[in-house]
Amino acid sequence: MAQTSKNEKWTTVIRPHTGWFDIDIKEVWDYRDLILLFVKRNFIITYKQTILGPLWVVVSPLITSVIFTVVFGGIAQISTEGAPQFLFYMAGNAVWSFFSTCLTGTANTFTNNAGLFGKIYFPRLVQPVSQVLTSLANFGIQFCMFLIFWVYFLLNPSVEGGVVRPNLWILALPFILIMVMAFGLGMGIIVSSLTTKYRDLAVVVGFGVSLWMYATPVVYPMSQLDSSPTLKFLVGLNPMTGPVQAYRYALLGCGSVSIGALLYSLAWTAVVLTCGVILFSRIEKTFMDTV
Repeated sequence: MAQTSKNEKWTTVIRPHTGWFDIDIKEVWDYRDLILLFVKRNFIITYKQTILGPLWVVVSPLITSVIFTVVFGGIAQISTEGAPQFLFYMAGNAVWSFFSTCLTGTANTFTNNAGLFGKIYFPRLVQPVSQVLTSLANFGIQFCMFLIFWVYFLLNPSVEGGVVRPNLWILALPFILIMVMAFGLGMGIIVSSLTTKYRDLAVVVGFGVSLWMYATPVVYPMSQLDSSPTLKFLVGLNPMTGPVQAYRYALLGCGSVSIGALLYSLAWTAVVLTCGVILFSRIEKTFMDTV
């Protein structure tokens, strides 16, 4: 065996991390090629051996929006504040689905990837980041479908009795989407860290996200709660209320935007994401002993 020169320098040195705040975000960026590979893998796993393939990204929210329009707009007669009913529900459903897939997609990071994590080293945060980027790509496809209907209703305001009134808040959409994605990532990695010991959380998350949607103005506007100030206050405490309202207002002009609500959501996002990354970093060091 050839003797290694004492002057030889290693190109990469991997050392164990033991501290709570021993987090190397730059290392995650260095593995960006692996992140893209995981995103591609996620698409293949999800749509392989399906009849419609990636078309399910479009079909699923379209069917959901139609059901919401019939049930909440037609039967329940819930106001959409002057916006076309179909677009009102499609917009709310799109941003909520984006958040929920970011959360649920990262909620089982450790349990679903225990075999992979036990075989090879890479920053574990790469996996949840790839999940939220997959959700972002799916959202992009859905948004293109939404734009087709949006342009149609914009050019034909008398079709459904509603009017589309876009405004300059459209420029803030990237910020709103990044905040929703970051909040979903933070919540997801907190749950994924806790599920290494408490497997029940995996079941609770799926059920809880469904209930959470009805505590968010997705299928109803905030004005619908004017008759109940207490309920309106409680819904306002939901960190997702501000982004959903702002997203729909920017595209449709219905409802209103509260700067205070967005700052409140931003504060929640910062706290949740920071705590999530710290907890995730701590759990990844010992999770193989409990999974």
